Amino acid sequence: MSEKAVLITGCSSGIGRALTEEFLRHGYRVYASARDVSSLSNLTSDKLTPLAMDVNQPADIAAATATIQAQSGQLNCLINNAGYAAMGPVAELSTDALHQQFATNVYAPIALTQAMLPLLRAAASAEQPAQVVNIGSVSGILTTPFSGAYCATKAALHSLSDALRMELAPFHIQVVTVQPGAIQSKFGDNSLANLARILTPQSLYAPLKAQMEARATASQDNPTPAADFARELMAQLLSKPDAVIRIGHGSRALPLMARLLPVGLRDKILSKKFGLGSLG
Repeated sequence: MSEKAVLITGCSSGIGRALTEEFLRHGYRVYASARDVSSLSNLTSDKLTPLAMDVNQPADIAAATATIQAQSGQLNCLINNAGYAAMGPVAELSTDALHQQFATNVYAPIALTQAMLPLLRAAASAEQPAQVVNIGSVSGILTTPFSGAYCATKAALHSLSDALRMELAPFHIQVVTVQPGAIQSKFGDNSLANLARILTPQSLYAPLKAQMEARATASQDNPTPAADFARELMAQLLSKPDAVIRIGHGSRALPLMARLLPVGLRDKILSKKFGLGSLG
């Protein structure tokens, strides 16, 4: 079929919403997923198909696959964007919270990729490869205190993307890992709300509540507008994209810090920044 199709997860706001608008501008059939599709009600386009999807629910993934198969018969691009951050000290993170963090940020993108693989293969050719775009983070490169679970999931997603990139290449499917820096969104508000549920007055780290809250909202410190991010990513995806794409404030400086600073010095800098020396 001549009409190109893309599935984007996590489209209620931020990166997902901006990418939905950008792909629509380029004439794609856009399958935009959100847990609450009413968040997409003010987007009007005959090329938009909203999908109610919780990425952790196999039934929702199956329903989305069936819809795309019936309407388009193929998928040119899958963008695994849905995710969230479970902030707080790893030493006090519950097993359930850790499991949910990995379920949403790691297991779900792989489950979606597996489900969409036949549709991606139907669209792929040597001249026009299909694409799987996994939205990672610079947090998967530079781990900081009070975001260990989130950082771990993004590092895991980066590694899985590396393997997928090699494994899917024979089928003319490109796998692109995007590692954004600070991008304007509701991510900080959501992270702050998650932290409030985790942190208790009895926590060993309660005296550092302000530092934890600052880490939860760090993605909104001098953020790159989501629309700018979407335009730059779209331009790269339409050309010959790099295997790893970094966009946004901090997307180059933080990986450079992780690569160049000795571990001991890095730990000292971050521990001081987050006030860990005042404990004990």
